[in-house]
Amino acid sequence: MSGRQPAVDPADVRARWHGKRVTVAGLGVSGVPAARTLRELGADVTVVNDGEDERSRTQAAELAEAGVTVRLGDGATLPEGTELVVTTPGWQPDKPLFLAAAEAGVPVWGDVELAWQLRGPDAAPWLAVTGTNGKTTTVRMLAAILKAAGLRTEAVGNIGVSLLDAVLPDENGEEKYDVLAVELSSYQLHWAPSLRAHSAVVLNIAPDHLDWHGSMEAYTADKGRIYEGNTVACVYNAADKVTEDLVRQADVEEGCRAIGFTLGTPGPSQLGVVEGLLVDRAFVENRSAQAQELAEIADVHPPAPHNIANALAAAALARAYGVAPAAVRDGLRAFRPDPHRIEHIADVAGVAYIDDSKATNTHAAEASLAAYDPIVWIAGGLAKGASFDELVEKSAKRLRGVVLIGRDRALIAEALARHAPEVPVVDLEQTDTMAMSAAVRAAARLAETGDTVLMAPACASMDMFVNYNKRGEAFADAVRALAAEHA
Repeated sequence: MSGRQPAVDPADVRARWHGKRVTVAGLGVSGVPAARTLRELGADVTVVNDGEDERSRTQAAELAEAGVTVRLGDGATLPEGTELVVTTPGWQPDKPLFLAAAEAGVPVWGDVELAWQLRGPDAAPWLAVTGTNGKTTTVRMLAAILKAAGLRTEAVGNIGVSLLDAVLPDENGEEKYDVLAVELSSYQLHWAPSLRAHSAVVLNIAPDHLDWHGSMEAYTADKGRIYEGNTVACVYNAADKVTEDLVRQADVEEGCRAIGFTLGTPGPSQLGVVEGLLVDRAFVENRSAQAQELAEIADVHPPAPHNIANALAAAALARAYGVAPAAVRDGLRAFRPDPHRIEHIADVAGVAYIDDSKATNTHAAEASLAAYDPIVWIAGGLAKGASFDELVEKSAKRLRGVVLIGRDRALIAEALARHAPEVPVVDLEQTDTMAMSAAVRAAARLAETGDTVLMAPACASMDMFVNYNKRGEAFADAVRALAAEHA
């Protein structure tokens, strides 16, 4: 493991950017800090933004005070003299601004590429995580393990501490961290051509964001960018052949190893599960005959199968960095998942109520449904073009009943009629603020003692709620109200 890094002269970082004409595409969570950071480094910054509303006008006024030019309502035109475009992740690659940049020979970076380029020569290495589902949980597990090892670290990227803030030295020119646990989305990877991680993992691949990427092939390829140039380990999911194929295709540094993780007994160069233990057969002296105990399944919270897979992936990255087995155990014991991720809300009349509002696609819902039996399933919302036949077919035997909510609930109802016609279904047309309460009460009527009522919608939330957090909060409030009536 690396120790404290040598000092970096902040003047060396600033000199590169002084007077550089940079266009930032989009305001919001990543655009505003990118514009501020570049301006502080001496760049001549212009922000272009498609829309104009009260929030964007407020952000524009604040940036103007910092010396940043903002053009609201004009995100299509490339400002004259632009030498670099830095885009927020949500802007699709076919935007006119990017086509104009390509025609003019102007490079386009995302916020992650900008952060990578701003790193000093002695900057903390990145342990990087992507995948369709499980990224945030895995990155937070990894950060907990690294902290248990006594390392200065944070969960950064698409989560937690700002990546731009994390990579810049402090006021004394010192690096702030020894190593970073970095969550990366497919959007961010698309615009990060020079990123080279110490070690990285693709947790899983399932259809998602195809409207942005244009095809499953393009989406998969962008996920696979995380392996390019890895120096120590490319970690893959042995149960998801696509992730292994991405490792095989990656152009990595000499000596970089392929490390698998599995919920079964691991082979050499894998981490897996043996008799209730998480074990390592990758980072041990004799991989063919030796396995190192890392933790017990009971150390993982919650111990659902897909969460154990997340823990194994986090452990693999930590072990690639040289973390001792005891720190893996201690970090996993200390970790608790964020809200709305297979979160146990309450037991009411012998029925467990679980909030997995973060299951916004079929792949995530399938993993959640596989963790419980029997289930009364609350599902529905915005389908984002998804098909539900495979999900229902795989989960049908676990279902006691289903309560459907949201705009695209008919798609799930049709899949249930085809693959689980015997399962009772309650179809709720209600979309007002009391809709979730009605769904919970309908689920309670279907449930029997020992069952689990699981809200794993397999859909996005924005048809009825601001985001999946608000949907989860509505579910939790409804469950607690039901519990109070039974108290």
